[in-house]
Amino acid sequence: MADVNRGNNRPLSPHLQVYKLPIAAVTSILTRITGHALVAGILLLVWWLIAAVSSPGYFAFVDGILRSWFGFLVLLGSAWALWYHTLAGIRHLFYDAGKGMEIETAKKSSWAIIIGSVVLTLISLILFLL
Repeated sequence: MADVNRGNNRPLSPHLQVYKLPIAAVTSILTRITGHALVAGILLLVWWLIAAVSSPGYFAFVDGILRSWFGFLVLLGSAWALWYHTLAGIRHLFYDAGKGMEIETAKKSSWAIIIGSVVLTLISLILFLL
């Protein structure tokens, strides 16, 4: 039988602890995660609206949960996810037109999405608390 290379001389794939994902890949993954995470905030708000039309006691219960530290964190996370997902969607529109797909431009737009979503979330929080 012929001497067949069974992969012994092939380089190994980089290990997860060594390989660093490019920022554009991270933002792409985060776009999908935030799209799914938005469901938690929507369900919480729908639950609150249903409680509002149900009874005063049930509304007080749900409103208490929504105004708790846990509800605040879920709503704050949902606000960030909404801003992040919106900005990533706008970037995707540019990608669809073939713009901004160069590596350096993609890196800059990725950081712009991350920083922009945090800044817009903080502005929303400030405006909401005023």
